[in-house]
Order: sequence, then C-alpha cells, then structure tokens
Amino acid sequence: MSPIKKKMKCFQIPILFVLLNCTFEFAFPLPTEISQNNFDFAKQYLKQFYEFEDDSFDGLKTRNDALGANVKKMQEFFGLLITGELDSTTLEIMKRPRCGVPDILEYSHFPGKPKWQHKNLTYRIINYTPDIERNQVNKALREAFKVWSDVTPLTFTRILTGEADIKISFAPRVHGDGFPFDGPDGFLAHAFPPGPGIGGDIHFDEDETWSMDSKGYNLFMVAAHELGHALGLGHSKDVGALMFPTYSYSSMQDFTLQYDDVQGIQALYGSSNKPDPKPHPKTPEKCDPYLSFDAVSKIRGETMFFKDRFIWRVHPQMPHSVLTLIKSQWPGLPLKIDASYENQYKEITLFFQGTKYWAVNGYAMLPGYPKTIYNFGFPKTVKQIDAAVQIAEIGKTFFFVGNKCWSYDERTETMDQGYPKQIADDWPGIGNHVDAAVQQNDFIHFFRGFMMFRFYYNTKQVTRIEYANSEVCK
Repeated sequence: MSPIKKKMKCFQIPILFVLLNCTFEFAFPLPTEISQNNFDFAKQYLKQFYEFEDDSFDGLKTRNDALGANVKKMQEFFGLLITGELDSTTLEIMKRPRCGVPDILEYSHFPGKPKWQHKNLTYRIINYTPDIERNQVNKALREAFKVWSDVTPLTFTRILTGEADIKISFAPRVHGDGFPFDGPDGFLAHAFPPGPGIGGDIHFDEDETWSMDSKGYNLFMVAAHELGHALGLGHSKDVGALMFPTYSYSSMQDFTLQYDDVQGIQALYGSSNKPDPKPHPKTPEKCDPYLSFDAVSKIRGETMFFKDRFIWRVHPQMPHSVLTLIKSQWPGLPLKIDASYENQYKEITLFFQGTKYWAVNGYAMLPGYPKTIYNFGFPKTVKQIDAAVQIAEIGKTFFFVGNKCWSYDERTETMDQGYPKQIADDWPGIGNHVDAAVQQNDFIHFFRGFMMFRFYYNTKQVTRIEYANSEVCK
C-alpha cells in the first residue's frame, strides 16, 4: 500500500470519545507484582493507542524492549515519571475515562494535517435525541460551533436538506459506518477528520443519556470536543485543553477554550478576523517559580493543591505530582475553590467557594450540599473564606478571612470567644494575609503568593520559607 493510500485509510478511522462510568482513584501501596488481567489490559491498551505489536511474552514479570518503549511513550504523553514500568499509577491512568483515538500524533493535529480547504462550512442535523428538546439540541450544537468560529475565520451554516460538510446524527450500536457503538457508558461519540464523503461527520451514541447540564453526558461538551476532531485536531497532552483525551463537564456559560486549543486550531486555519474578547488561559506549570495556590487540603493521606480549575495531587508514595481537573474528580464542585480543609473528626473534607461549602467523604460527594458558611457562626459581613486548616490535636479549625483569623471549636461546633484576631498577631511571621493552609505533621504550611511559610504551632514561629510549589514541582 502506498504511503498516500495508507494515510487516507487512516483518516477514515473515527475519533472515539470515551467516558467510563467510574471515579478515578489512585491505588496505594504500589504493587510488587502485576496481575495477569492488568498485564493483558496494559498490552491491549498499548496496542490500541501506541502502536504496540509484540505479542511474545513469557509470564507476568517479562518486560521486553517493545513493551517498555511503549509504556514510556504513554508515560511521557500523560506527564508521568518515565520508567517504562507498569506501576500502579501508570495502570490507573490507563484505566481513566478517555477518547479512543491513538495518542501518537504530530503536534495537536492528525498526521499530514488534514483540514477543510474552504472556510464557509455547512452542517446538517440528520436526527435528534429524545433526551433533550430539539431547540436545546440546536442550541448546544450552535454553541459548540461558536467555540471554534470565535477563534478562526471559519463560519458554520446550518442547512436543512442536501449534502453538508458536517453531518450530525444520533444512533445506537451498529449504525452503518463500520464503527458500532458499545451501549451505555462506553464510547460517547465519534467523529471523522476533514475530507470527502463521511469526512467531518459526527455520530453520537443514542444509548447514552444526553443533557444540557451535568446529568448524564453534556451534549455541548462532547460536541465541542468532536468538532475539534472534525476540523482536524487530534488529542492534546494539555490536561486543561478541550482536546485532552478525557471528558470533563463544564456548562456553556462557564466554558473557556484553553490557549492550547486555540494554538492548535489556528495553526490550521489562522486567527479570527474579528476581535476576541474572551480569555484563553494556559494550564499552569507546576514548576513556575511564581505559581500560587487558591487552596491546599488533604484527603486520605494525599495533599491537594488547587489552582483555578486544576488540582495537583501529591502522595508520599508517589515520586511526582499528578495534575487533573476539579470537575474530573468531583463534578459537583464549583470550577474554582477558595479554601478547603480535612475534618478529621467527621472524616470528611470541606470545600469553600463564596458563601457556600461542600463536603466529600474520600472521593464521594455527600448529599445535602452546598450549605452556607454562616452555619459556622460567621457574621454576614464575611463573603468568602481565604484559607482553612484544622489542628486535630487541639480540636480547632482556623479560618482566615482578609487580615483576620477565626477559631472554630470542632467539639462544640461554635466559634471561640475573642475572635476574630489579627493574623499578624496570632500567627507571627506569615504576614497579614493567607491564600491557603494545610497541616503537615507538626507544622502548618501557610501559602501566600509564591511563598510557603513553615510554621511550628507549639512555639508560634516560622521555621522555614520555601517556594509555594516546592512539593508540587517534583
């Protein structure tokens, strides 16, 4: 087969958007031996996504060069420690919800960079899902197209009859393109890269439950991702990008196209001819010396560092931090967290945003939330909590608001008398404002800007000052 024919054949493979109905958790401690099921799963995963072809293995502990090389490719793509070993973290990442297209791509495009040769594209909705009213389906798709037209010279016009560049349909199981769906909670949709015939078409799995919010699967989010494929984008290594392989919910109102997505699409089509007032933020770099955090907390031995809509997860048994999205871990939490702390008495972790707070038990959201922060006894003048930390040994949780500190007694569930106090007076050496706080053994780590103050509570003094990201940047 000639290279040209081989490449054209590759372009006819649809881009599968996958979401398994599960919650991502790390498994600790690291296993010393890989089970046969995990070993077979890893081999199949590497065959599907990283062009691994060697089937010659003798037992669970065998590691040949081909396997190790492909494991390294996968670890590099997801920003893991590159060892070539099927450790616990690597296996868990392999089992994360994801899209079915291979990850070995040129930049963020398909090999050969296929794209539409005209800028005035048409689309046609062949049929509708019964899960959502037709006008809402139209709105979700219209907004998904607008995501890309806002940053490129492309225009998208809906037609009701005739041949369109991009045809959109809902169908279950076998639906005539040679790539059947697999029922609920598997492949959500697939799209074909630009080209004639089926090129650019998008198919949604009708066995899924589609919605306009966080219930089931959000049609806008899946459609925007698939449209990226239909325009020529492959997957991105940027965990914050729309084109990252895994699904994450965002409402249409809150959604912001990331810098990485903009760079990828504009490399194909150029920039828009009209002003774009919307921000396109970059995913924060963990080793940026000026990195600051919105909140820091613990959950079951892990330390969570929150920045905008992202979380860095740090565990003492992991050699490095792992970046993920708040919505990927807890879809019910807001996009941004003001403060958080682990309540060791109730074995829950609380998250604060504005005048509301949420609770989780491990990685499960608790019902009955959000609740109001005024349940703690704050006056109505308090509109936001900057930081919170519990010192379990004394039964107190300290809340930091502006330049003041409040002390809450976890046993009596009341605010202590004599508070609030000035932070500078009650916690000497850390300044008069706190962004985040967390207990680490006998110390309280206070975060302010790009600095972290290691505070020894027994003597009320700062013993060390480091970069705020010293734990994250590993």
